Parts: sequence; C-alpha cells; structure tokens
Amino acid sequence: MLSILKRLRAIDEAVFHWLFQSTRALRKSRLAFWLSRSGDGPYYALFALFAGIAAIEGSILFIQRALLAYAIEIPLFIGLKNLLRRDRPILLRKYKPVLKPADRFSFPSGHSTAAFLFAALVVASFPVWAPVFYGWATCVAISRVALGVHYPSDVIAGAILGSMIAGFVVAVLP
Repeated sequence: MLSILKRLRAIDEAVFHWLFQSTRALRKSRLAFWLSRSGDGPYYALFALFAGIAAIEGSILFIQRALLAYAIEIPLFIGLKNLLRRDRPILLRKYKPVLKPADRFSFPSGHSTAAFLFAALVVASFPVWAPVFYGWATCVAISRVALGVHYPSDVIAGAILGSMIAGFVVAVLP
C-alpha cells in the first residue's frame, strides 16, 4: 500500500512539474494570477449580492444554499489541510511562485473547493450557466497549479470536495 502511495505521489509531482513548465505563458501574461484571484471569497459574495438585487428567480434559494455551503466548506477544508499537512510545491525550492499562499499546506486546494462548490450551486439554481461556471472553476483550479501553489491532486480533491458539499446542500435545501 505504501509503495502505491509513493508512486501516486511521484506521478502527482511529475505532472505538477510538467504543468508548471507548460503554463509559463500564463504566468508571464498574469492571466493565471487573475484567474486565481477570481476565485477569492469576496467575488462570491458580490455575485450573490447581484443575484439578490436583480431578483432573478431562484436567487434567494441560491443565497441560502451558498451561506450554508460556505459555512460547511470553510472549516472543512481548513481542518483537512491542517490534518493532512501536505507541503506546497514551492517548499521544494525548485519553483518560485507568482503569489504568496495564505498558508503552508496545500491539500486540498481551498480555491478549487470554493470554485467548484460555487459552480455547482450556480448550476443547481441557474442551469443555463453550467458551461460558463464549470469552465471558470476549471480555470481557477489550473491557475493554482500554474502559479506553483498546488499539486494536481490538490485541485482535483478540491473539485471533488466542493462538488460533494454542493450536492449535500442542494439535497438539504431543495
């Protein structure tokens, strides 16, 4: 079992290295930085505020779901990070990140968790936006690897965790 985990980690690190090298243009253009920042917390609140002000059908339910979902998501991903304690790729000293991460640990990716959670909640309330928001969430996740602050498994785990939380919340608040 331990050798399988070591192999998976080696594959994860190799894929990270390849993606980091392949996304140099994203870093130079600062596109990765802006994609990553679009996944910061205040923008979720701003979207919810606009949905509420516009009185779009389903916006009140969307806001209720979002409040419950982020009340679950934030302590959960912080707890998992501090329990699992996986160091970020930049601590290998081979990579210079474009931005300074908020904490030392990388698994799961908080940005990816929040982005996929948000995308799933938007899609549950406003299905027509599925391609836009899932595409955006995927870009946020890729940007975190491109910036050197997460391994691919970190963002995949975040995407799964965010989607699971959204599924739970939609089931609880139908």
